[in-house]
Amino acid sequence: MSKVIGIDLGTTNSCVAVVEGGVPVIIPNEKGERTTPSVIAFTESGERLVGSAARRQAAVNPERTVASIKRHMGTDWRKNLGGKMYSPQEISAMILRKLREDAQNYLGETITDAVITVPAYFNDIQRQATKDAGRIAGLNVLRIINEPTSAALAYGLNNGAAQKIMVYDLGGGTFDVSIIEIGDSVIEVLATAGDNHLGGDDFDERIVNHLVAECRQRQRVDLTRDTTAMVRLKEAAEQAKKELSATEAATISLPFITQHAGQPVHFEATLTRAKFNELTRDLVERTEGPVRSALNDAGIAASELGRVLLVGGSTRIPAVQEMVRRITGKEPSRNINPDECVAQGAAMQGETLSGSTALTASTGILLLDVTPLSLAIETVGGVATRVVERNTTLPIHYSQIFTTAAAFQSSVEIHVLQGERPMARDNKTIGKFRLKGIKRAAAGVPQIEVTFDIDTNGILTVSARDKDTGMAQSITITANEKMSEAEIQQAIRDAEQYASQDGAQRDKMTTINEAQRLLNVTQDALNRHGKQLDKEEKKRIKADMALLTKIVYKAKPEKMSDADFEALKRAAETLRLSSEHLRGMDT
Repeated sequence: MSKVIGIDLGTTNSCVAVVEGGVPVIIPNEKGERTTPSVIAFTESGERLVGSAARRQAAVNPERTVASIKRHMGTDWRKNLGGKMYSPQEISAMILRKLREDAQNYLGETITDAVITVPAYFNDIQRQATKDAGRIAGLNVLRIINEPTSAALAYGLNNGAAQKIMVYDLGGGTFDVSIIEIGDSVIEVLATAGDNHLGGDDFDERIVNHLVAECRQRQRVDLTRDTTAMVRLKEAAEQAKKELSATEAATISLPFITQHAGQPVHFEATLTRAKFNELTRDLVERTEGPVRSALNDAGIAASELGRVLLVGGSTRIPAVQEMVRRITGKEPSRNINPDECVAQGAAMQGETLSGSTALTASTGILLLDVTPLSLAIETVGGVATRVVERNTTLPIHYSQIFTTAAAFQSSVEIHVLQGERPMARDNKTIGKFRLKGIKRAAAGVPQIEVTFDIDTNGILTVSARDKDTGMAQSITITANEKMSEAEIQQAIRDAEQYASQDGAQRDKMTTINEAQRLLNVTQDALNRHGKQLDKEEKKRIKADMALLTKIVYKAKPEKMSDADFEALKRAAETLRLSSEHLRGMDT
């Protein structure tokens, strides 16, 4: 069997590796570079450039140059290059094909199989788009694995002691944090969180905006009107950012950057690390929330971490490293290369999947990932009742028993939701189906078993079965029906922002439902045993029922005031006490 390569398809740079002699080795490109810029371009003559060659000519050919394509994966974004519209998959395939060719030249053999990594917070649509890009590039993608998991695999090869580690992955365009447990031949993701639109590109943009403002103020020139000038400015900003990781100040010198009133404009500025930290402080702070969320979801304190691994070029920023130290109380590990470890881990996983015994330390290693968001179904009152909690380990098979809300129902609609909010309307609908043939019975009697199955590829199947009649129905939730990353991020932000509000609304809905059940039970008991009650007791129960019915009829959780909620609880408690004797006749 031919070699299996591991590919880190990055936003800014990509990297390819292979296992040789039991050790993962980075494959250099034809220029001897260990990483390849994720940039493609078409020249006026129609020649296609990939990597450093494309990046070098970007300033003079900005309209036919594409960078950071990873941020568009899984979207309908298109780019006109040389008269043809290209999708993100097709552009990514150009980068993957270049990496494949470099691997074939290095190894001297044809390469067809690969493991490709993606951010942990990539949704299924983005993962499928990445897999499609690999297929377009002529690769048989054996597995799509998460970048933090891959980095942990590379780390765990030489650090086999059982431990829990944090992988803090801040790359060119995406941010992930994962809490991972390394055990005996098992690497298990305990929790993951992140932001698919936070990375080095955003830090560069802050520098660019600052320099544009300086040029406008000092020289009365708006560089944003000149596309070529903006490309040069972005390149200079990225270089300054890198320099500031080692020095306290960086000089930006751009002669002949543009023309103004027929005269050449030269621009020069000095950017200090202190100013850079000021410009990007909120970006660094945005990573703190996912870190704390992942630790909380994993159920561990930062002090329980054995190691903190920094992955991605943007983790070289001193302010980022300082924030990680402050949150975790640990010095980040420096025994892995943040630019190369993800590709190395992917190569190791590829070697395992190929069945080779060359990589003794990782043969048979089991990678266990998680689902990033909770899954639920809608129940009475519009409540989202969770069936699968977020950060549950894949694969998943979980069943829960539900029942009917009304008497003599012969069918129920199963409304499948994804998100963190307690009310159905605030979550993402990912599928609906109807279970028919339910045996007619009083409300609450039928037993309907709802089962959620998610395989290792993230494909969700939901089924429902009436346990009495055996009637069943199911639906497979495909990638196109799942949430976009923007919706995932918004769902979590909304859950945090409205946590207290949601909790109060859920309590109101629960109390309304309980009051309705009390009314039904009391009415049934009254129908059966009413003649056995004296006239005054029967009159009192009916009056209490009338009052509670009136309040429940008008009750709307989202509009109910605290005073109305208290009135509802008092009325329910009054009926419960007054009807206690009547309801006791059923036992």
